[in-house]
Amino acid sequence: MELRHLRYFIALAGTLNFTRAAESVHVTQSTLSHQIRQLEDEIGQSLFDRIGKRVFLTEAGEAFLEYASRALSEIDQGLGELKARDVSMSGVLRVGTTHTFNLGFIPECVAQFLSRYATVKVVIEELPADAIVASLDAGQLDMGVAYRPELRSGLRFEPLFNEELVLVVAKTHPWARRKRIRMIELHREPLVMLPRSFSTRRMLDEFFSAAGAVPNIIAEMNTVNAMFGLISRMHVGAIVAASAVDESKGLCALPLEGPTPMRTPGLLFRNDQPQSKLARAFAALIRKTAMVSTRKKAAQDQSPEVSA
Repeated sequence: MELRHLRYFIALAGTLNFTRAAESVHVTQSTLSHQIRQLEDEIGQSLFDRIGKRVFLTEAGEAFLEYASRALSEIDQGLGELKARDVSMSGVLRVGTTHTFNLGFIPECVAQFLSRYATVKVVIEELPADAIVASLDAGQLDMGVAYRPELRSGLRFEPLFNEELVLVVAKTHPWARRKRIRMIELHREPLVMLPRSFSTRRMLDEFFSAAGAVPNIIAEMNTVNAMFGLISRMHVGAIVAASAVDESKGLCALPLEGPTPMRTPGLLFRNDQPQSKLARAFAALIRKTAMVSTRKKAAQDQSPEVSA
């Protein structure tokens, strides 16, 4: 059963005349008659009696009319509210995000959001995960987009997907042609890392310890772009999220194993603060964008060209 079936049924029930009903819903009389017959076949009962040129509601039709009218009214009301919301949405949305997501994911989401809600102002603050948590606690942000933090009771984390961290080296690096690297192989290898104030660095330290590796950390930098700049100038590696790597810029992303470091990106909200309409709409867009991105990556990973 489709929405148009309900509209055609209610139009005919209101006029009891095929010609006038067809005109009111802007279809031909034959189309209306065919659609009503489809509806009756699906329901398994006649909704109208046709005696000569006169049309009457059957007992089943009378009973169905009440429910069909109520359902269509609810749908029309819901569509009206959605359209009104799109038109009336305004204000300022404050979002905290980490550097990795601000490279491409967040700008893509903001562009889509502003194309739909032109009167909204979006303020994006690029912060470390711990600072996002503190800003949410202080009520300075509407929401956060970050990796799973060391949670506090006043915040709610909604995971989006799981993402592998990879070893990044320049295409001139001796390891550039390797298919994958074991964590233990990074023992004494020169790396540039995030400072220990970052939760990702603390997590990686635990992974190194579990693998029995002690890398030679020759530099600490607090942005991925700065780390990539150093990688392009000397034989040094960095461990970052796979989504942050643009291999067209002379970089190679090598999968890690034994163990494989993983992070879980997601949305952060305050439990005691109701989400605004803006925050709900932006969160819905982020979920959709993340889902599309995850499906696209899965399709690429399964393609013969990638797996070869």
